[in-house]
Amino acid sequence: MQLTMQGLANRVAWEAAGIRLPAYDIAAMRAATRQSPGWVHFGAGNIFRGFVAMVAQRLLDAGLTDTGIIAAETFDTELVARIYEPHDLLSLVVGLKADGGMECSVLASVAEALQTDDPAQLARLQAVFEAPSLQMVSFTVTEKGYAIRDLQGNLTGAVAADIAGGPEAPRHLMSRVASLLWARYRAGRAPVALVSMDNCSHNGEKLQTAVTAIADGWVRNGLVDEGFAAYLRDPARVSFPWTMIDKITPRPAEAVQKELERRGVEGMDPIVTGRGTYIAPFVNAEIPEYLVVEDAFPAARPPLEKAGVYMADRDTVNRVERMKVTTCLNPLHTALAVYGCLLGYTSIAEEMKDADLRELARRIGVDEGLPVVTDPGILNPRDFLMEVLTQRLTNPFIPDTPQRIATDTSQKIPVRYGETLKAYAQNPALRMDVLVAIPLALAGWLRYLLAVDDTLAPFTPSADPLMETLTQALSGIRVGEPETARGKLEPILRNATLFGVDLAAVGLDTKVTALFAELIAGPGAVRATLRRHLHAAQG
Repeated sequence: MQLTMQGLANRVAWEAAGIRLPAYDIAAMRAATRQSPGWVHFGAGNIFRGFVAMVAQRLLDAGLTDTGIIAAETFDTELVARIYEPHDLLSLVVGLKADGGMECSVLASVAEALQTDDPAQLARLQAVFEAPSLQMVSFTVTEKGYAIRDLQGNLTGAVAADIAGGPEAPRHLMSRVASLLWARYRAGRAPVALVSMDNCSHNGEKLQTAVTAIADGWVRNGLVDEGFAAYLRDPARVSFPWTMIDKITPRPAEAVQKELERRGVEGMDPIVTGRGTYIAPFVNAEIPEYLVVEDAFPAARPPLEKAGVYMADRDTVNRVERMKVTTCLNPLHTALAVYGCLLGYTSIAEEMKDADLRELARRIGVDEGLPVVTDPGILNPRDFLMEVLTQRLTNPFIPDTPQRIATDTSQKIPVRYGETLKAYAQNPALRMDVLVAIPLALAGWLRYLLAVDDTLAPFTPSADPLMETLTQALSGIRVGEPETARGKLEPILRNATLFGVDLAAVGLDTKVTALFAELIAGPGAVRATLRRHLHAAQG
């Protein structure tokens, strides 16, 4: 069986293989979308296909909409030519159950896939933004996609060049979005919602801040009229809803590929793009999923709540997001990522069999996170956290790796730990000095940046936009010689942009420095430090 429109004609074979097919007319959906586009999504990777596009599929299957999503890719544009086009925009979505079972579906809700390096496709995307029918533009572009400033708070070179050059040919994603909104403004100022679905705190605010900063720069330079900036700040015209998203979608697993091939599906080989993206015609993901969206849409919107999405007010969204990102999942993930790399693991589920790492994750969430957790009302924090600890991270059939999660850690640290540290600092009833697991996570990340594991074998750290800067700051530190770290950490630990707080100002710099010294004492020091401090904390 081929994953193409022609291949789907043999419905009996697909259904006999246990693969669910769309219940709607795909060709009619694509024609309707081209005529009246309503939803554009930036970021055409796994979380989009495994979750966001499946929301649209459910609406289409239920007859609640007749249009799909237009996927736009600005970062890794190879995805369009090498994944989407060869399969006629179809994907396979595989849900991985904890008992080893799989739920397989053909995803067909992507009506078009556009990449912005191609002038014709970029022109088509602009035409979509000019269409009055467009209601919603969503994003899964990772936290770094919104970053327009460096650690010192200055505009990055690319964004500064875009602001100087104007909206005609920008390169940064946020500049491209601003340029497309400028086209929409000129075409009639129709309303639209820009919905970040990225896994970061206050994601809608980050998106709004970036887009409006670029637009303001164009206004100052006389490249657009002042009405454009006003349009972007008018919530009756342009909104930036906040959201919380949660679903683990790891890189494609060989076991899943083999199972699909056993069922008769051909051509499932993964590819690696020139930008290092490892992706396949299929997506494998866990079954649990959560998406909470602020119901702030100036135009009409799809009935998302009928496809499993929680629609709420901003305060509720912020509370759910804060619960998950700063306490109940993301901080645990980051700690497991850096220590997993240091201890030679390639599976999160295998890490959760390690008593030391399991205790580290538990303490970050239960002992140190729950005392300051925000209760969102619509989800119970402790229940959510226990599902993470006992069902989600431990699922042996989720092929997630610490190496994947360690990507872009510098962009995650200030939210995943900084917000909790702020909460401790602001509450006189709580003691900062009792924290053990969070300081271990921070010190462990700095140890990870040295790029040698606990046996002193070198490894390649995952991609990070600040890797070069941080590596340079830590240069000269050698494992086995703790004295080489003397004086090196202070400027790093005082960087509130990096950690969310000035660690010296909140009294944690000394503890993190001491832990780091223990972690670099020599081979085996990482394991010994974890055991020493987690055992002491238990006592």
